[in-house]
Amino acid sequence: MSMIQVTLDDGTVNEYVSGITAGEVVIDANGKKHGCVAAIVNGEQKDFSTQLTESCEVSGIDAFSDDGMHILRHSAAHLLAQAVMELYPDAKPTIGPAIDRGFYYDFAMEPIGESDLKTIEKKMNELSRKNLQVERIELTDEELQEHFVNNPYKLEIINDKLEDGDSSTIYKQGDWYDLCLGPHVPSTAKLMAVKLTSVSQAYWRGDQSREQLVRIYGIVEPDKHALKQTLSRMEEAKKRDHRKLGKDLQLFHVDEEVGQGLILWTPRGAVVRQELQDFISYHLRRQGYHQVFTPNIGKLDLYRTSGHFPYYQDSQYPPLVEKDLMKKLSDEGCSCGELSNMMKAGDIEGYLLKPMNCPHHVKIYSSQARSYRDLPLRLAEFGTVYRWEQSGEISGLTRVRGFTQDDAHLFVREDQIAEEVLGCIELVQVIFETLGMEDYRVRVGLRDPDSSKYVGSPEKWDAAEQACRDAASSLGVNWTEEEGEAAFYGPKIDFVVKDVIGREWQLGTVQVDYNLPERFGLEYKGSDGNTHRPVMIHRAPFGSMERFCGVLIEHFAGKFPTWLSPTQIHILTISEKHAQYANEIAALLKDNDVRVEIDAGDDTIGKKIRTHRKMQPAYMVIVGEGEIESRTVSLRARNGDQISGLSLDDFISSLKQEIQEKTSVPSLVPAKSD
Repeated sequence: MSMIQVTLDDGTVNEYVSGITAGEVVIDANGKKHGCVAAIVNGEQKDFSTQLTESCEVSGIDAFSDDGMHILRHSAAHLLAQAVMELYPDAKPTIGPAIDRGFYYDFAMEPIGESDLKTIEKKMNELSRKNLQVERIELTDEELQEHFVNNPYKLEIINDKLEDGDSSTIYKQGDWYDLCLGPHVPSTAKLMAVKLTSVSQAYWRGDQSREQLVRIYGIVEPDKHALKQTLSRMEEAKKRDHRKLGKDLQLFHVDEEVGQGLILWTPRGAVVRQELQDFISYHLRRQGYHQVFTPNIGKLDLYRTSGHFPYYQDSQYPPLVEKDLMKKLSDEGCSCGELSNMMKAGDIEGYLLKPMNCPHHVKIYSSQARSYRDLPLRLAEFGTVYRWEQSGEISGLTRVRGFTQDDAHLFVREDQIAEEVLGCIELVQVIFETLGMEDYRVRVGLRDPDSSKYVGSPEKWDAAEQACRDAASSLGVNWTEEEGEAAFYGPKIDFVVKDVIGREWQLGTVQVDYNLPERFGLEYKGSDGNTHRPVMIHRAPFGSMERFCGVLIEHFAGKFPTWLSPTQIHILTISEKHAQYANEIAALLKDNDVRVEIDAGDDTIGKKIRTHRKMQPAYMVIVGEGEIESRTVSLRARNGDQISGLSLDDFISSLKQEIQEKTSVPSLVPAKSD
């Protein structure tokens, strides 16, 4: 009987009989009621059923960890497919991946509706209670073909991914099985907290020319309590949906005659956007940035040099050709495909809607000779760019086809990288702190040392990566390193913000770039009299104004801080005879640059309050006889709390101070004590 030594994640070394399973080791280390769903053996994720025949390192994958949730979600997708097949035997399962916050599975089947989800969910719960063991089975290519002979979708996957004679695996639970590499939960009993959320249509492999499929979405959690919390957050997220609030609060509009993903900012929404722009512009001036403006279009050669065309052509609008040349080519019978190929090859010049601002800023840098004394040169622009997003991916403000970036590019010497990265980070922190979005983490994206896709010397990369590490370490917040997540041109720092209901959003980013200065041959004259290559730093604290506003709407649930509110004060009169005093207050507020509306109509004050509350002003001012006689105001907060007898001068002074200090929550009305 041979023995092996197993090292646990706490450093303990235990001896076991060869052939023990990974699951038995995890149970031995953590107790029978552990919360793990799989194991890590020598750094690789494995099923609990994996037999250990050599000495190794083993640890459990907790269900609540990121890896654990991915395994749960993928396993729940299998459970969904098994339930659908039992209820709809003629259905053909295609693919079912884990996705952010859940899972889905696509089926070739007759359409179903939302009402059918309860029946499928009931069947899933029934299967999970049976505690079916999940078994991994390795099969040859030929055996796989035989198993899925009646499912053309699985056969297509097998033929695409496997060479003749290769083997792969299926996962079996009860009488049902699916093509998969795993790992998966050890049994269906781990999938007791499942909820199906919606059903929609999809196309096989995302190709609109292929078969239309039924896509079923769901969520899963490690236990019922966590599922209840998730469902509660989802319900809150529905209330906060920026697409609904944007319409209710009259912030933006999308019109089919204008085009999908192209935002029309209404006067109220434009206020929010402009206030954010003015806010960051102040800090740009403070940090020594220079504002620039560049066109929304540029020659193809510009983007060929930068690498944006044709390498990212799928995410760009089609190029534009000069009218006379287009007519000539059309007369010669040139097809669209031929024209596209000629543009890719550089045989025809054309223009492109700007996909990025950086090539334009590069050209501003190179428009004159630069010295080491000129650096750092910080160029900033609120530049509108255009990307061709697929119709099914467009969503409100968060995924659009035309958006404005709070973009900046810093041209620096190598010895200035660390300090300038810190300056960029400080700008991001100011934004988050001002908006009360202080729960965030930082990702430092580093190069994969085994990949050859990165440009620049290893020495430069080492210095830039260390500068990013040092900057992240100085923040006093959680940060992680992620190998392989760097851009091909340099390392980056991403800021991931958690909103008030626990959702994460990747917002600000800072990226170090050796690539574009090389591509464009940028130079500066150094203190040694020689020419040197500058380094570029890309940074966008908001990312895009559209996406950031969408996130803010949901974060605040439309209840913006006073300084951001489209209308800060709504003045409501008890009756029409109080209109003169209301107008006097409004004039004083406007003189102090406060956004104000008046309702001096003949509706009752109760109806006025209900009507104006829907627009979420920071405050409502109510005036009647008492206020006129004492030259005071009655102030009403969004939550219904009120304060009366506030002198007009004190009110305006306090309001101005709140706006100037950009407090994240309106605070002029004291909250009622319990």
